Amino acid sequence: MKIEKRWIVSFVIITLIAIAGLFWPNAVATPKVLSQFSTIDKIVPADVAWLLTASCLVLLMTPGLSFFYGGMVGKKNIISTMLQSFVCLGVVSLLWVIVAFSLAFGEPIGFFINGTFYSVVGNPLSYPFLDNVGVLPHLKMATTIPFMLFALFQMKFAVITPAIITGSFAERVRFISYLLFICLFTLFIYAPLCHMVWYPSGLLGSYFGVKDFAGGTVVHMSAGFAALAGVLVLGKRKDSNHIPTNIPFVLLGTGMLWFGWFGFNAGSALAANGTGVMAFATTITASAAAMMTWIFYDRINGRKVSALGTCIGAVVGLVAITPAAGYVTVPESIFFGFITAMVSNSMINWTVMKKIDDTLDVFACHGIGGIMGMVLTAIFAQGENASLLHGGWNVFGHHMMALVLVSIFTFFGALLLYKLTNAIIPLRVSEQSETIGLDLSQHDESLDNHKTTPMGIIDLAKTK
Repeated sequence: MKIEKRWIVSFVIITLIAIAGLFWPNAVATPKVLSQFSTIDKIVPADVAWLLTASCLVLLMTPGLSFFYGGMVGKKNIISTMLQSFVCLGVVSLLWVIVAFSLAFGEPIGFFINGTFYSVVGNPLSYPFLDNVGVLPHLKMATTIPFMLFALFQMKFAVITPAIITGSFAERVRFISYLLFICLFTLFIYAPLCHMVWYPSGLLGSYFGVKDFAGGTVVHMSAGFAALAGVLVLGKRKDSNHIPTNIPFVLLGTGMLWFGWFGFNAGSALAANGTGVMAFATTITASAAAMMTWIFYDRINGRKVSALGTCIGAVVGLVAITPAAGYVTVPESIFFGFITAMVSNSMINWTVMKKIDDTLDVFACHGIGGIMGMVLTAIFAQGENASLLHGGWNVFGHHMMALVLVSIFTFFGALLLYKLTNAIIPLRVSEQSETIGLDLSQHDESLDNHKTTPMGIIDLAKTK
């Protein structure tokens, strides 16, 4: 069997990474590095226990997303679709350890505005291979848990973000091209955006005052706009009419996502405290409200109540409340789910969106859900000078300017990365591969344990 050069190059890269990791010096912390950390007696055991648990919950969301997406696609693409989400656990985790964590939370690189420093990205040499990231709490970030735990918790957010994008171009993307794209996306879009929103001196969080409790902007808006860009670059499928393979998979995936989302939102309090409890409460109520709104809204628009719609509604509610989970009340969270479900539902059924063939409606759910969450957070977030109702139009205006900047950065940044990826390795599979299905053409696997080719059916057992 002839092996393509691109796979040989990929194997060489992972080999070099493994060797570099083996011999990378675990440098003794310099005085400069030590000055960034608190003492070990500042660690709060309850916070450590909760963040370890929350990290596990967020990790579970990526396999949950695999089932959620996998059940929605056609039968000949279920394995490839699920694998595209699942493989992010490997690719992004390694990338995060090597350099992406440094880009997201390393020593700030930026500029001064009116004498105040604002950063846009971290120094990639701050924590290579998580060097100097240990058990001491950081003085500026997560001050009651080991910095290592903070890095691992944030890793799970980085993992699921590119996985969300996969639903938009399902059934037509080349696997190795996709691997290259998610590496570029993590390094050049996710990590800088994460830094600008969540690092103490980050441009969006510090200058614009953006409130993003758990990733509505960083995760869902970035994934949503990258998904939209991907759809436009790859184009429509040859046959965009498919029957969802396994609705029970979608139900299972929704349950796993909902369960994991408590770690996603409540864990973002970074402590076992009242804010985390409120985030837990608003998460369940927003999702419940969105689920029921979706059902009734479908019915009054002449569509039957469906398990698929019910699941999508629940996820849309989770997306909407994410940026505001720790900043709003329970009644307000119900409104978040209610209004976002109607907007997202209308977007999914808008004829323009149907024409561009966003396979699993990623932009309509995550992109629009993230936008709605950011707008509503800018209206309702509690705290002094936190939102329109608690600070005035100036605060709201800054949020809207940030929303526009994030939209432009993520959409056009992703568009450029897709073009770059396509120039290196073509993104789209051949027409024949698309007809056969990505399970067989990309992975030589099938849901029915047999190969289906233009020449007929070949039993896999006889080919092993």
